[in-house]
Amino acid sequence: MQASHNVAELSLRIDHITSVKIGEIKAITLETRLLSLNAAIEASHVGEAGRSFAVVAGRVREVSDRIEALASSLQDELRDVGLAMQQALRRARGQRLADLARNVIETIDRNLYERTCDVRWWATESAVQALAAAPGPQRLESAQARLGIILDTYTVYLDIWVIGLDGKVLCNGRPQDYPQARGHDVRQQPWFRQALACAGPQDYAAGDVQPVAALEGASCAVYAATIHADPDDPAARHGVLAVFFDWSKQAASVVKGIRLDAEEAATVRCMVVDASQRVIAASADDVPDALNLPMDRQDGYYASEDGLVGYALTPGYETYAGLGWYGVVMDRGQRAP
Repeated sequence: MQASHNVAELSLRIDHITSVKIGEIKAITLETRLLSLNAAIEASHVGEAGRSFAVVAGRVREVSDRIEALASSLQDELRDVGLAMQQALRRARGQRLADLARNVIETIDRNLYERTCDVRWWATESAVQALAAAPGPQRLESAQARLGIILDTYTVYLDIWVIGLDGKVLCNGRPQDYPQARGHDVRQQPWFRQALACAGPQDYAAGDVQPVAALEGASCAVYAATIHADPDDPAARHGVLAVFFDWSKQAASVVKGIRLDAEEAATVRCMVVDASQRVIAASADDVPDALNLPMDRQDGYYASEDGLVGYALTPGYETYAGLGWYGVVMDRGQRAP
């Protein structure tokens, strides 16, 4: 970044020097042309005796014209070279931002893949399966205790819910923090319906980042899996297990953890953008609420009034296909002219 910045400054300096110096050359040639014109006029006044002097004045004027033409040509060529250099630097900068954006979304994908593994694994917990199959006070206490232990170990989650087939939450892992979760109705949630439709224990449902009212409005990424009574019989299902990933805290650690050099840190902003192009995580507050990313490419860069923007579409990771999200990195120090 520092080297590119230095080259950009050098390019601008060359452009400035070129304009100033060639301007001075043109001023000198103009003065020379005027002097040759005055000399020719004076030579005509003395008649035959000034003829040879008039020839010299004419040659001086011709040389002056050639110098001005050369100066103009040189100015145009240097301007073209400077412009090409600036465009090359912008392309290199844009590619750097696109590469960083790919790093953002790949890091997010790997993180969320682990969430899909967690929810599928915990849906096989015996205490969870027992409660979903036949709810009762003792089974509720056992499942609640087991979920509490999991939450104490996996601190990236706000809560875990065991949900019956009717969409009512049977128990949660943090009843002391979120007492309103138990009995909460999630029948209308897309992730719940998708989880019920899962083909087997290896399948899962993933929801977009959303505020969860029963968790005091916290912003969560929700992952859910069917609680199967018999792994070999996909139709034998008793409920759904849902985990609530603490999106605000965990996503912030990703976008703020992307390695930037000291100069980039002042102007570069890292973001995660969902499929509707809504900004759902950002390393700073001075970014738009939504973007208008080009939809004809999976990655690239473009210039906008907000800055130079690099972006990359989720590639997914292992069995996590992604949700159409983008990693985005914006350099606010390079706005479109």
